[in-house]
Order: sequence, then C-alpha cells, then structure tokens
Amino acid sequence: MTAEEPWPPRVSGPDDGFSGFGPWVFAWFAGLERDNTKSYFAASRERFEREVRDGFTALLEELRSTYGGDVRVFRQYRDVRFSADKSPYKTRTYGLLEGPGLYAEVSARGLYGGTGYPHLAADQLERFRAAVADDVTGAELAALVAGARAEGLEVDGQALRTAPRGYARDHARVELLRHRMVIVGARLAPGAEGIGRAAALDHVAGAWRAAGPIVAWLDAHVGESELPPRGRPGRR
Repeated sequence: MTAEEPWPPRVSGPDDGFSGFGPWVFAWFAGLERDNTKSYFAASRERFEREVRDGFTALLEELRSTYGGDVRVFRQYRDVRFSADKSPYKTRTYGLLEGPGLYAEVSARGLYGGTGYPHLAADQLERFRAAVADDVTGAELAALVAGARAEGLEVDGQALRTAPRGYARDHARVELLRHRMVIVGARLAPGAEGIGRAAALDHVAGAWRAAGPIVAWLDAHVGESELPPRGRPGRR
C-alpha cells in the first residue's frame, strides 16, 4: 500500500454474492426485541438463516476480498449461564474480519461498521493514558476524535465515572482519559426498502476507512499488549 492510498482501501469487486438487507430483516430484529422467545425464533428460523445470517456472512465475505482476514460470525444464542437476563437470543447479528480487526453488525437500528481497540489490557491502558495526557500526542488524538465525530462517526469507550487515579479531574482531555477502550464506527439506519447492496458495502467500508486515522494513532502509541495471552484482550 502506498502512502496515498486510504486505509482501509476502497471496496471493489463483482456485483454478486451479497444482495443487501430487505425491510424484513429489520422488522425481524424489532420483533425479536419485543418477543425474545424460542417460539418467535423457531417460527422464522429458515428465513432468518437465509436473509439475516447468510446475508450478513455474504457481506463480510465480499468485504474480505478487499481487506483480507478470516470471516467470523458470532452465534445468535446468548450465554445465559451467569446472566440475570435469560433472554435466549442476541438482538443483533455481528461478526468481524479477524486479522485486520474490522467489525460489523446488523440489528433493528440498521447496519453498523466499526473498528478500534475494543479492550485495553493493563499495559495498553497505561500507554493509552500516558499518550492522552501528553500535550502533543493527546492533542493529536483529541483533534482526530473531534474530526471523526464531525463526520458522523461514533467514538465510544466504556468510560469511567471520573478521571483515573493519578490524573486530574479537570484535565483538558479527561473525557478521553476516562476511556477503557476505543471503538470508532458509524450506523446506517434502514429506509423503507431496507439497505441495498451498494449502500451497505459503501457504508461499512467507509466507516472502516474513516476510523483509520484513529486506529493508526492507537497503533503508534498503544500497540499490542505485552502481557501473557491470558491477560491481553487485543484489537477488534
């Protein structure tokens, strides 16, 4: 890849495989939110497999031809063993391109594409906070985040209630210091006809591409965890 090429690169490929998400997909998720039961799921299972799961897998497979990595789509069933919420099904279908760490999901709210560092191990979190607190690197990230939000991206981070220990509560970048992760992405709401093929591919790829500068900052100033594998969650 040359310095002039966007990261990730733009999608190009044949017009086959993925065909978009029709309005039934989003109506199905809305119904699942209202009636999260085995009877609801069983009554529409075949259509779910065809229009939701297979369609979503086809979306990632097509994007994989440009971005590489391995397609991983997570199971629809929830693990309720240690949860007070015993709802049997997730209300979104989601997956990622393992390797480049590029994530997407479809739900009643629409189609989301994002990337970033969804978990920061202890050593990563220490480096992240030090870089945010630094007047040069921290100001750079703050500008990137402001620019991303101005372009319509969401920048999330499961924030602490206050500044972490050792940092002033009135720090100029306290919002960023409170982050425990950094996820950058955007959601496309469905229209009356759902979300067509071109719109879906362009949206997810565009969100990944727009998140690139923030991910590059994280790669440069946080990087991979050096903790033993059991203690390092890694990148999305």
